[in-house]
Amino acid sequence: MGYDKGPSLPGARIEDADFSGARLHAPNFDGAKITDGWFYGADISGNLQGLRLNGVEVAPLVMAELDRRFPERGKLRATDPDGLTEAWDLIEDIWGATVLRARALPLPALFERVDDEWSFVETLRHLVMATDCWLRRMVKGIERPYHPWDLAGSWLTDPAAWGIDPAANPSLDDVLALRRERMDEVGQTIAAVTPDELARVCAPPQAPGHPTRSHTVLECLHVILDEEWEHHRYAVRDLETLEARAD
Repeated sequence: MGYDKGPSLPGARIEDADFSGARLHAPNFDGAKITDGWFYGADISGNLQGLRLNGVEVAPLVMAELDRRFPERGKLRATDPDGLTEAWDLIEDIWGATVLRARALPLPALFERVDDEWSFVETLRHLVMATDCWLRRMVKGIERPYHPWDLAGSWLTDPAAWGIDPAANPSLDDVLALRRERMDEVGQTIAAVTPDELARVCAPPQAPGHPTRSHTVLECLHVILDEEWEHHRYAVRDLETLEARAD
């Protein structure tokens, strides 16, 4: 299943548009300004850095509420090797339990999309790609880090140029085996990291890929931890729907 590519409207001024009941997937509102908007019952998820509602920057408020609901989430912001090890242990634990939970469902359900979001298997493939981007490409400097089964968002218009097969449809067991390899790579990297290594600046290779600018090792590991946590939340949300359907 694919998505219709939406219009490109940078710099546009849109008056009195009716988006009631609409679904906007992966829209780019960077620097956008919405005035006199109606958000009754709206549900927004995504990167909220710098977002202001009625003059109030909301990202810190959302972060504080998420930390209140999930106190263990604070571990993801660790800045030292021991703290990062603890954070990765948390990721291993929550995903281990969730994979067992998913396996209790009929296999076809794990390839089923809920509300047009990625299926459980697709989510695992995306997390492999996140590791390939931020660990293999950036921290390890691998020129061609991507596996053919990697899955990116609709922003990647030419996956073949990165070595990704857009028609790939691997089995659950094959994806789990690949995922285990990538998770082991992250765990081994964190186990061996030093404070000096965390401060090292990683420049991306020249080959096509993401990211395209330099980041420290710590920044790269934080992105991996955030991707793991956020997509786990989405996966659990959708598993609840799939379990209800199965019942």
